[in-house]
Amino acid sequence: MKKTTLLINCPDKKGIIATVTNFILTKEGNTTYIEQHVDRELKEFFMRLECEFDNDEKKLARFKESFNTEVADNHNMHWEMYDTDKKPKMALFVSKYDHCLYDILGRHASGELRVKIPIIISNHPDLKPIADAFNIPFKHIPVTKATKFEAEAEQLRVLKEQKIDFIVLARYMQILSSNFVDHFPNKIINIHHSFLPAFPGAKPYHSAYKRGVKIIGATSHYVTSDLDEGPIIEQEIVRVSHVHNVQDFILKGRDLEKIVLSRAIKHHVEHKVLVYNNKTVIFS
Repeated sequence: MKKTTLLINCPDKKGIIATVTNFILTKEGNTTYIEQHVDRELKEFFMRLECEFDNDEKKLARFKESFNTEVADNHNMHWEMYDTDKKPKMALFVSKYDHCLYDILGRHASGELRVKIPIIISNHPDLKPIADAFNIPFKHIPVTKATKFEAEAEQLRVLKEQKIDFIVLARYMQILSSNFVDHFPNKIINIHHSFLPAFPGAKPYHSAYKRGVKIIGATSHYVTSDLDEGPIIEQEIVRVSHVHNVQDFILKGRDLEKIVLSRAIKHHVEHKVLVYNNKTVIFS
């Protein structure tokens, strides 16, 4: 059987669930799981649906065509269908921090992350030994203010060559241009501490420690042309107090970054994220 995941959003109205599931049934498909949400303020309907079809690519192609004309067009519906069993290709972008890279590669090696990792790209050569240890190709592409345009062009060339589906910035300490981001809309995942915009700069944990904060956190989001303002996928916090020093803050923050980033990757890979109005609906 061919397992697929269907993501839908459209203006809310009665009967959408029945219309979609009945249509799948008439096309010899079987719905195995449904989760839906209605945004009452926006009057928008969201649904994630898992279904199965005979393992026939031609029949599935005909289903997609007829679903678009007979259902989606009638409901002003935005929809995407994914092959559940297909492992997407994920590229990792890194700089010098290694904690997120180690965590992702460890989870991938253990089978926890159902992705393929054809390439790791970095603006520094420092983390190549980690890539080598996990037998993953490493590409060093230096980035300076003077060479940023050429560097991003080379990055895009490599990503196209490897047929990358989405990108994870595993503490990649460079700002991506709008041109680069436009090639991967809602397909670039970033991680950072949750002090922004209160404690920006190179040493946010030091600033937070001096201010006596009581919680620290991490946020993972899709990258947009507006720096650190893309749709949020996952967040987490941990409490701190006067007994913790700056190093405690940093260690706790790095632990959170690893956990939050891995959750965000899983949500994305399992097609549990719907982006709408720069916000996300995260299905369980």
